[in-house]
Amino acid sequence: MGLIDFILHIDSHMVNIVNNFGIWTYLILFLIIFIETGVVILPFLPGDSLIFAAMALAANPQYGLSSIGLFFLFFVAAVLGDSMNYEIGEHFGEFATNNRYLSKLINKEHLDEAHSFFEKHGGKTIAIGRFIPLIRTFVPFVAGSGTMHYRKFLEFNMLGAFLWVLVCSLAGHLFGNIPAVQEHFSMIIIGIVIVSLIPILITALKNRKKKSTEN
Repeated sequence: MGLIDFILHIDSHMVNIVNNFGIWTYLILFLIIFIETGVVILPFLPGDSLIFAAMALAANPQYGLSSIGLFFLFFVAAVLGDSMNYEIGEHFGEFATNNRYLSKLINKEHLDEAHSFFEKHGGKTIAIGRFIPLIRTFVPFVAGSGTMHYRKFLEFNMLGAFLWVLVCSLAGHLFGNIPAVQEHFSMIIIGIVIVSLIPILITALKNRKKKSTEN
């Protein structure tokens, strides 16, 4: 099952997961969100669309999923994932980015974009970055490898996780089962990805313009 196919048809794959794994679905969903936010070399897992699709299924009684249970599960997974990412950045950040083997696993361009985003928005980046794919995986790593105290990081981490999960959950719960949305689910997912990537594109263009001006 290819990653792109999983993302574009996440609604049908979610149904298969629920039907095949039952109660273990909660653990699977927890691990996906935890890994996406907690492992800096895996920033491409479908966080937003996964929460959206899971909450759409939870809104349908036939699947037997708890909306409240999923909300807290996603929240805890996001907080713990970012906290682990912070610890990785704090203890291994410099070593990983300078090591000729490990550095190949870390996307330098996305890491630089996270640095730029962090420099511009400060601690708020941790909360804002939750809504931006790729960036949200690198921001905790940058915070940990920098000078941000963990207590301050945790405050923004919990705020960002709560808002991110709340927005994605409400969207999935309210709109996921609308016939027009179900019929064009792949296009909706693509739209979510495109809209969430706009801040990255703006930041990249500004950085490029700044560099060309300096040269």
